[in-house]
Amino acid sequence: MLHETYYAGAYWGVRREAVGECARRAEFFFEMLARCDASLGQWYRAGRVARGSPGHLVHTNDREELEKLLLRGRSRTDLDKQIIEDLGFGVRFWNQEPDDRATKASIRCGAYAEPVSNSCLLDLPSQGESAERMQTLSTLLQVLTCMVTAWDPDWGVVNSSRALMELAPDAPMGDAAVGWMTYFSRRRGTVPPLPAPVHIEPVGSLGMLVILTPERFTASNPEHMALGRRVRELLGRAGLLSSRPAE
Repeated sequence: MLHETYYAGAYWGVRREAVGECARRAEFFFEMLARCDASLGQWYRAGRVARGSPGHLVHTNDREELEKLLLRGRSRTDLDKQIIEDLGFGVRFWNQEPDDRATKASIRCGAYAEPVSNSCLLDLPSQGESAERMQTLSTLLQVLTCMVTAWDPDWGVVNSSRALMELAPDAPMGDAAVGWMTYFSRRRGTVPPLPAPVHIEPVGSLGMLVILTPERFTASNPEHMALGRRVRELLGRAGLLSSRPAE
């Protein structure tokens, strides 16, 4: 039985993009994501549905439909419901599995207001066959690579929620988190040499992936946590964790 819930996330700062460009990136992302696991090929709009309803199926290969959903997800003012343009576009999906077996996706893109950031997040299943399949190094590397390739983020991570809290409870707001797998754009700086068994590999010409262990990284393993803290210290010294891009 799995005792930790895992997520994958990609994050980038101010980037003003039109809804068409955001929809293009989203379409590309979901196209690649469908190849990672059988449970990631069909998505539904998040939100309430009538009892017995199959939900609102999203055609993630239809760019026009994605544009409409992104536009619907724009932030509005409380009083007069005016669109807040510089907060970009947002959308949330899920794959219609029971709660602990569901994968949930949320995207915020096109935002250009400080300190708001853009992101693409996947909350992964904690139970069931899909969780066992997905919580492996090979599958989650694919998932994070899809995020990086589609969204070109500043950094990204695959981690358990518990490990996130225990590795850096006092981390400054906006700093990159370090997890089982951590990605840094080349814009962020250069990844330094890291101790075994850490593995470093490129994602095309975009940046570098830091993989802490070949087995599933867990907060319940003291050796994993000690390694995570050491790697975080070294990456911090190299300036990779700061929210300010390297000069």
